[in-house]
Amino acid sequence: MATHRVENQPPPLGDLDLYGTDRALVEAVAREGGAWADPDLAALGRRLGSAEVWEWAAQANRHPPVLQAFDRFGHRRDEVEFHPAWHALLGLAVSRGLHAAPWRAPRPGAHVARAAGMYLLNQVEAGVCCPVAMTYAAVPPLRREPALAAEWEPRIVSATYDPGLRPLAAKAGVLVGMAMTEKQGGSDLRASTTRAEPAGRGGPGAEYRLTGHKWFCSAPMSDAFLVLARAPNGLACFLLPRVWPDGTRNAMHLQRLKDKLGNRANASGEVELDGARAWLVGEEGRGVPVIIEMASYTRLDCALGSAGLVRQALVQALHHAAHRAAFGRRLVEQPLMRQVLVDLAVESEAATALALRLAGAWDRAAEGGEAAFRRIATPAAKYWLGKRAPAAVAEALEALGGNGYVEESVLPRLYREAPLNSIWEGSGNVMCLDVLRAVARQPETVDALRAELRAAVGLDRRLDRRVAALDAELLAAAGGGDEAEAQARRLVERLVLALQGALLVRHAPAAVADAFCASRLGEDGGRAFGTLPAKADVAAILERAWPPVRATAPA
Repeated sequence: MATHRVENQPPPLGDLDLYGTDRALVEAVAREGGAWADPDLAALGRRLGSAEVWEWAAQANRHPPVLQAFDRFGHRRDEVEFHPAWHALLGLAVSRGLHAAPWRAPRPGAHVARAAGMYLLNQVEAGVCCPVAMTYAAVPPLRREPALAAEWEPRIVSATYDPGLRPLAAKAGVLVGMAMTEKQGGSDLRASTTRAEPAGRGGPGAEYRLTGHKWFCSAPMSDAFLVLARAPNGLACFLLPRVWPDGTRNAMHLQRLKDKLGNRANASGEVELDGARAWLVGEEGRGVPVIIEMASYTRLDCALGSAGLVRQALVQALHHAAHRAAFGRRLVEQPLMRQVLVDLAVESEAATALALRLAGAWDRAAEGGEAAFRRIATPAAKYWLGKRAPAAVAEALEALGGNGYVEESVLPRLYREAPLNSIWEGSGNVMCLDVLRAVARQPETVDALRAELRAAVGLDRRLDRRVAALDAELLAAAGGGDEAEAQARRLVERLVLALQGALLVRHAPAAVADAFCASRLGEDGGRAFGTLPAKADVAAILERAWPPVRATAPA
C-alpha cells in the first residue's frame, strides 16, 4: 500500500513578481522620485522572481567558488573559479545597471531606482550584491583622479559583464573590489601596515608599489581594487589593477578564500601584495576619507540588503501560512500566527521606507539638508536594520517549522546572510560611534534630522513624545564623553525608530503606521515579534503585505 501521499504542503511559489507584489516598495520608489523606472523595475522583479533565477541562486550556493592559486606546473594563477550560475546572476545584475546606472545615466531618482533593484536582488542571492555594490561605490572616489576616471569609468559603467583577467583595454566591462582590512587592525583603518613606495616622484595619480597583507579582500575576482596603504606621508588610497596595461599579472597573490558562515556563493579572500603596482587616488595622508567615501555608498547597500532579506523572509512565511493547515484552520487564519505575520509585515515596511528614503537623499544631495541627512541617517539605518534582520528572518523561518530549517527552503540561506550587513562596512559599534561623531561635530546633521522628524509632528501622539525626548538625548550626546559613547546604541535605536515612525505616519496606511507606533514607540507592544496590541488592524496589514492572502485564505 502506498504511504507517500503529499498533503497539506504549500505549492511552490513558482514565478514570483518581486516588485509588483510589494506595495510598500512601489510606493516608496514613486515617493522618492523613481516612478519613471517602474517599467524596468517591474521587468526586473519578474525576472529575478522567476523559477529559473531562483534555481541559479540555489546552484551558486551549492557550488561555492574555488581558488586556483597555481597551475599544474607551479606557476601562480591567483584566480577564482565560479559555477556558471554565479556568472548568470552577476551578468543579469550588470546588464540591468545595478552596478553603475546612476553614473552612466544620471537623472533625478536614478539612485532610488538602482536601490530598488538592489533590494530585489538581495532577496534572491545576496552574494552577487557584493561585487555589484563595490563597483557602484568605487566611482565617486575614483573621480578624484580625472585621468584615472577617464580611463576606467567607461568600462565600469558598461552594461556588459566580461569576466576573466585581461588588461583594461581588452575588456568590455570591469568590476571593482576593495581591500582595506588587515588582521591586526580590523575596523581601525589607521592601524594598517601595508606599505606604499612611490615608483617615481609620487603624488596624485602616480604609480606606487604596495607591499603587505590584507585580511579581507572583497570580491577578489574583480578587475581592480581600491586599496588602503601607508605612503611616506601617511595613509593613502590606491587603485590596484589585477592585470597591468602591458598584460602582466600584478603581484597580488590570493592566499586563501574565507570559509564564511553565509554569503557562500561570493568569494572573500586573503591577499598578499608583493610590490604590487597601483596608482594613488587623492593625496598621501588622505586615504581614510577617500575610502570612507566609497564605504558611505556600500553602507547604503547594507541597509537595502537587510530590508530586502526581511521582505523575502516575510513572503516565504506568508506563502506557507496561507496554504498550510493545523488544528482545523490555515495558519494564516489563526489569531496568534496572524499576529506574528502582521508584526513581520510592519517591520518589513518600516525597513523598506527607511532604506528608500535614504536612497532618495543620494539623488537630492545638492538640495538643502539632504547631504547632512544622508550623513547621519546612513550609519544609523545600517546599524538598526542590520540588527533587526536576523531576528525577523529567524521568526519567519520558525513560522515554517521544520520546513523552514532544511536546506531545500530559501530561509536558511537568508538567515545565514542576515548578520553580514551588520558586520560588512563597519560593525554596529562603528556605526553608532559614527552617528555620535556627526551629532558632536556636524550640527547641521542634527538640524536635518530634526527637519525630517518635524514634518510628522502632530500626526501621532506617541511619535510626538518620542521626537521630544530624542531632542534632549541628541543635545546630551553632542557633549561627547564616555557616557555618551556608552549610550550610543540606545540613542541610535531611538533615532531610527523615530525616523521610521515619521515615515510611516506620513506615507503608509493608517493600519501600518498605528501598529508601528503602538508597538515600537508606545507602551502597548512587547519585545518579541507577534506581540502587537490587540487593536491592530491585522487583516488590512496582511493584505497589503501579500495580496494573495485574500485569495488563498480569507480572514
